[in-house]
Amino acid sequence: MLSGYSQCSLSNIVVTQSAIGRKVLGKTEWTVTITNRCACYQKNVKLNCKGFQTVEAVEASYLKVLGDFCLVSDGQPLFNGAIEFNYAWDTQFPFNPISSDIEC
Repeated sequence: MLSGYSQCSLSNIVVTQSAIGRKVLGKTEWTVTITNRCACYQKNVKLNCKGFQTVEAVEASYLKVLGDFCLVSDGQPLFNGAIEFNYAWDTQFPFNPISSDIEC
């Protein structure tokens, strides 16, 4: 369910993950979906990426690692929809949203 315009917050950015049943260089491949569940768009969405590792390259236009945080979609607005990418590592990484700019 989408939130109203005045009720948008960082908590409207939802990150879900699941193993997709493949291995890349012996590591589990995970698919990540980042969804904005708000009627307003959010841009400059940043996730905690401290310690993130992968043996499968992630397209930087989807997720750009910048030290301890990652920038989603090159900072472009994330509308009511989702960004999806894959990575491969032994365990699932906790991509927690840490900031965004909300535009209504």
